[in-house]
Amino acid sequence: MAHEDLPIPFYSSLDPVYGDGSLLEEAQIRFQTVKAKFVELFGREPQLYARSPGRVNLIGEHIDYEGYSVLPMAIRQDTIVAIGKRDAGESSKEVRIGNVNPKYSVCTYPADPHQEVDLKNHKWGHYFICGYKGIYDYAKSKGTDFGLPFGLDAVVDGTVPTGSGLSSSAALVCSATIAIMAVLDNNFPKKEIAQLTCECERYIGTQSGGMDQAISVMAKTGFAELIDFNPIRATDVKLPDGGTFVIAHSLAESQKAVTAATNYNNRVVECRLAAIVLAIKLGMAANDAISKVKTLSDVEGLCVSFAGKHGSSDPCFAVKAHLKEEPYTAEDIEKIIGANLTSIFANSLSSLDVLKAAQHFKIFQRASHVYSEAKRVYSFRDVVLSKLSDDDKLKKLGELMNESHSSCSVLYECSCPELEELVKICRDNGALGARLTGAGWGGCAVALVKESILPQFIQNVKESFYKSRIEKGVIRKDDIGLYLFASKPSSGAAIFKF
Repeated sequence: MAHEDLPIPFYSSLDPVYGDGSLLEEAQIRFQTVKAKFVELFGREPQLYARSPGRVNLIGEHIDYEGYSVLPMAIRQDTIVAIGKRDAGESSKEVRIGNVNPKYSVCTYPADPHQEVDLKNHKWGHYFICGYKGIYDYAKSKGTDFGLPFGLDAVVDGTVPTGSGLSSSAALVCSATIAIMAVLDNNFPKKEIAQLTCECERYIGTQSGGMDQAISVMAKTGFAELIDFNPIRATDVKLPDGGTFVIAHSLAESQKAVTAATNYNNRVVECRLAAIVLAIKLGMAANDAISKVKTLSDVEGLCVSFAGKHGSSDPCFAVKAHLKEEPYTAEDIEKIIGANLTSIFANSLSSLDVLKAAQHFKIFQRASHVYSEAKRVYSFRDVVLSKLSDDDKLKKLGELMNESHSSCSVLYECSCPELEELVKICRDNGALGARLTGAGWGGCAVALVKESILPQFIQNVKESFYKSRIEKGVIRKDDIGLYLFASKPSSGAAIFKF
């Protein structure tokens, strides 16, 4: 059976996920703490636990929502959810969600899967409710209701730094959804949970592409994964020996849900407009382009056949021929497509927010990034599978990461000054490649480093980037391990019942 067709693994001990040694000891303490918090808040023990890891994307940024494959790996940092159903006799039909971290107060919601998520009043518990609503919708699609709605109690503990671009939100949505599923005595195939949790996060107003959820659910220890979409598939990618990935936080927080209209969702809209304009320029009727073309991958075939007539196979050839580099106004685009932009996005409130906030649209740059980045993902995989020596493979992978960062920074404009500084410091201190990872506009960089220089590399990055910020009180010296760490590919989601 294919990896993505298997259900979420169910364990009665922590070792299969956390191995042995210090990581296991740390996990044991965390699970005891979560259990104690659950007892303190709700006066009983949880029925079971679910965990889902954060991820770092090695290459393939901002292309999953355009239908293209990406290449992430899970990291050891994860989110644990302890859960218990509330007895039918209890008068209160509520979902109560506590957190081990005192920074997050207890959130209480009605046990109502039809409730709207209040996007104007952003609360951390909303991510859990996304899972609750998602499981109900999934049940309905299967012609059942799994006994929903009913009250739930849950306690969350996360070690994925928030706003870091390491997908703390997906780790929470996935672990919450899996915990709710498991407490209902259900278990579904990984690919269905990956799809379901991707749709769940849209309740929070982010037009997520599905990479974060797919890797969190499907990851395997020791492997990065090439994730394909429509349908979701994961292919193991064994990274060459001798290298490791270092993740470094820029300390600029990337608030994807809060800044969606100007940043993340803005790019989703720009890509859609780029795709529609390209389709029309390449001969598709405007009405067909508007109704059928959703992503740049939808028009790649047209771009490639146009390029083929000019002796090329690169879709960027069509982008250069048909889109201008200067930013387009809404009027410019409406003239080309013969329709009002608000009518195209009438069914998406988050996209209408983008149109209100946008001054102009840089569709040439966005399309150029997406097509070139999609190609780099396959180049990365091809290098890993090649007959080159491990040293040569690592060198080539580093070059691809550097090219990816340049494209994200210049064409997609999703970097920020802190990320630029951090990426430069990593390269100056011997990283084979370094790039922003995740949505960008803050969050983390990922660097490919030879294991032989790892301790010195970490030390140098501490000195060059973090020391001044520790002195200014931006972070505490004791917390540096949360912001700068090496990670090998870790395992995916799991359910525990002890």
